[in-house]
Amino acid sequence: MSFWGPGPDHGLDSTDRPLGELEVVHTFDDGPMPTGVSVSSTGRIFVNYPKWGDDVAATVVELVEGVPTPFPSVAWNTPSSNADPDAFVSVQSIVVDAVDRLWVLDTGSPLFAPTEHGGPKLVCVDLATDEVVQVILFDPHVALPTTYLNDVRFDLRRDEAGVAYITDSSDQGPNGIIVVDLATGDAWRRLHDHPSTKALPTHEFQPVVEGRVFLQRSEDGSTAPVAMGSDGIAISADGERLWYCPLASRRWYSVSTEALVDRRVSDEDVAATVADEGDKGGASDGLETDESGVLYATDYEHNAILRRLPSGELQTLVHDERLLWPDTLSVAADRHLYVTANQLHRQARYQGGTDCRTYPYALFRVAIGAGPVLLR
Repeated sequence: MSFWGPGPDHGLDSTDRPLGELEVVHTFDDGPMPTGVSVSSTGRIFVNYPKWGDDVAATVVELVEGVPTPFPSVAWNTPSSNADPDAFVSVQSIVVDAVDRLWVLDTGSPLFAPTEHGGPKLVCVDLATDEVVQVILFDPHVALPTTYLNDVRFDLRRDEAGVAYITDSSDQGPNGIIVVDLATGDAWRRLHDHPSTKALPTHEFQPVVEGRVFLQRSEDGSTAPVAMGSDGIAISADGERLWYCPLASRRWYSVSTEALVDRRVSDEDVAATVADEGDKGGASDGLETDESGVLYATDYEHNAILRRLPSGELQTLVHDERLLWPDTLSVAADRHLYVTANQLHRQARYQGGTDCRTYPYALFRVAIGAGPVLLR
């Protein structure tokens, strides 16, 4: 069956038939693979492409009448170096906040290179003017040389201008959560190298994607476990708990946001608020929440998106062969859940040096009957 084969009701006799109704929003028929997506309250769609080896002309774009257009400008997508504080180096995530500003999370780490001060940053773009209005650079004791800034969520009610929570998913150094005071730009690490933020060892977890054990494979044939830690992140509808999960694990966890933001609380006391929220049923790249308190998790092992109801019941929202590595989730004001599918697992680094990806990559959405969490 082709990638764009029949839809959910195509008469399969097996029990592994598609579930849910995926709508194609955009296909990426050439160019680099996307990771992040976010949608403004007026329906503007933004996408980013990290620099993982593809030719990336612009790491952040807006889909303008279906055409990826550098955003907010070509200049902001043309860095002079990996430490350029005035341009995007390699963006992993973009998120529209509760007052319709686009925040750009720049890893400063193309090809997972060591970070340099000026590269890792959080940049705010006012969507009313499409102008950059704030740049928060992370000091080396926050964004370590090994840090890989992965995803971000916001609570604009806290402190003077709100706080941001960021996952450090590094596969080369300590993992954790970074908390950012948006008024001052101050940032600090929490759950630094805490077990809940780390990839599970291979004797406890072996992901299987498209029927194959998912390992990093080198050209000489040697393999290594996938070791990326805290990756997906979501904030509860009331803002009281931050949910997160390592990429290399089927478990997810939550932690008190009150403890994360209060710098008087010791690291030990922050860790004491961590709750093991159990087995999700699959390994996840992206997490998200909606205003009704439903949590969503991509399931890259099963081409699926799962959801956890406020009651704790776990359900499959969508299962579809086209969800080849569902990556980032984003709930929009149009009451749809958006998701990118980018075939991450087919990259050469996981396939013994052979790039097995095939166009198109895709941006989908599914109706969920709820809007985004807006903490403002």
